[in-house]
Amino acid sequence: MKDIPVLFDDQDILVVNKPAGIAVQGGEGVTVTILDILERQTGSRIYPVHRLDKDTAGILVVARNAKAAAEYSKYVAGGSLVKEYRAVCFGVPAKKTGLITVPAGRAGDEKPAETTYRVDETASDCSLLTLRLGTGRMHQIRIHLASIGCPIIADDKYGDFPKNRAARSERKVRKLQLAACALTLPIAGRQSRFEIPLPDHMVQCLEAFGFSAST
Repeated sequence: MKDIPVLFDDQDILVVNKPAGIAVQGGEGVTVTILDILERQTGSRIYPVHRLDKDTAGILVVARNAKAAAEYSKYVAGGSLVKEYRAVCFGVPAKKTGLITVPAGRAGDEKPAETTYRVDETASDCSLLTLRLGTGRMHQIRIHLASIGCPIIADDKYGDFPKNRAARSERKVRKLQLAACALTLPIAGRQSRFEIPLPDHMVQCLEAFGFSAST
């Protein structure tokens, strides 16, 4: 298994670039996790701070000790750890910018949720969006974009299954088109911002659907 790219490393936390397709933590049917890889990579115990879905790529914060894990988990709950995502979706939102407030979370236990979005570019009746979470419900972005008729491409739970099949067979797009591309959090008393480019599988998707190279 390849090492996970590290964006920042100190005595308390690691900020890493999580690849799509690997779960952060263990669970039913999970054999390899981001925490496992990082523990092998660093030779020390690693603690979770927040999560990204298995199929979501992008910036993830983990802790090197239990005290830091508790501290940074409070930052997540208090809103001082801010994540920005980018997604490629079928369809185009009715407005260039907007706020989605549909309840989200585990089925049967949905809670109030907020996602703001901005349309960055459109092509082939698809959209490239930048999104920011006001809350952190399970699968929130995926649920919210599906609720406005713009499901994320290759979302196998909330997506448009016929369009997903066509994208897979005709354009070779197989991976979920969602990534956490920017993150701001407090480090040593000041807000630090980290950014990554779109992962390769999203760049390839944009090219396959005719978006400009400048995205």
